[in-house]
Amino acid sequence: MKAATTRLSLLALAMALSACAALEGDKIDYKSATKGSTLEVPPDLTQLSRDSRYAVPGSAVSAAALQAGQAAQPSGTANAAALQLGDVRIERDGNQRWLVVNRPADKLWEPVRDFWQENGFNLAQAESNVGIMETDWAENRAKLPQDFIRSTLGKMLDSLYSTGERDKFRTRLERNANGGTEIYITHRGMIEVYGTTTKDNTVWQPRASDPELETEFLRRLMVKLGVSQEQSKAVAAAPAPRAQTARMATVNNLPVVQLDEGFDRSWRRVGLALDRTGFTVEDRNRNEGTYFVRYVAPNADKKEPGFFGKLFSGSGAATPPLKYRIVVRSQGESTTVSVQSEAGAPDTSANAERIVRVITDDLK
Repeated sequence: MKAATTRLSLLALAMALSACAALEGDKIDYKSATKGSTLEVPPDLTQLSRDSRYAVPGSAVSAAALQAGQAAQPSGTANAAALQLGDVRIERDGNQRWLVVNRPADKLWEPVRDFWQENGFNLAQAESNVGIMETDWAENRAKLPQDFIRSTLGKMLDSLYSTGERDKFRTRLERNANGGTEIYITHRGMIEVYGTTTKDNTVWQPRASDPELETEFLRRLMVKLGVSQEQSKAVAAAPAPRAQTARMATVNNLPVVQLDEGFDRSWRRVGLALDRTGFTVEDRNRNEGTYFVRYVAPNADKKEPGFFGKLFSGSGAATPPLKYRIVVRSQGESTTVSVQSEAGAPDTSANAERIVRVITDDLK
């Protein structure tokens, strides 16, 4: 009887510990995924083959966009909140947040790359010549339930557990007019769901980006760059002004996005929208207000599952990617975002309309 009582007590203790762990579900403990052909993405989310040279930070970092920042308008805006600690400050505009660091980009490349690896990620892309690094798909293991069996057997069966969610983060570094660097972090997520009503197989599909995760990693990066834990938590939690919304319109028979704000904010918001929605940004030129992107058109021979469904389906024959220019043009506090062909001609195609709609939806 005593032995049975002891076992019940141990079981109750295990359940209590499990409940405590559940209350700490906001913890982050990422582990990059090493399997899963279901997580393969189509050509518009992978990079073109690159030459063998590796651009050493500080030399080839001066791609069009990074060089352009030197002559661009100041990055600070009257509508964006900013809190500074040392040479690091966090700025915000609605649910968008980013860091401004008074250090050159070549001095930040290695610390930022180390930061992602220290947080459990493998880097699928790290190209200093365009100032972009992107993690592999990874799982937040802190979301796993700490049940009695898993707590008892520990890592012996750990590989059998899965949250059914994967996350990927893109980091973009841009030089500003003052010689410092702006750092943007954007999140993309996927979730595993049953593919049929019989529940005999699963598929991966996209889930909404998480601004709170983006903010948390910006906060952690602040700590990596020298800000204390307490200070970083205080500034990251501060309230922010609400960003202006975007609307889709037609101007001179061209589909466009219209924003009631100036160039600085619009350029930043469009760049974040492209990162969040998974476009491959091959280059950017801030002086000309142009992002150079790749896009995979939907297959007309198949039932259209939606733009994002196409991006992440990973099934069927791959459609060759097309190259476009996303052009940001401003007059005072009014900005228009349009799509041009690879050669720079105005584009009125169905693809251009789809691209404009995706950008508008993310900016709303």
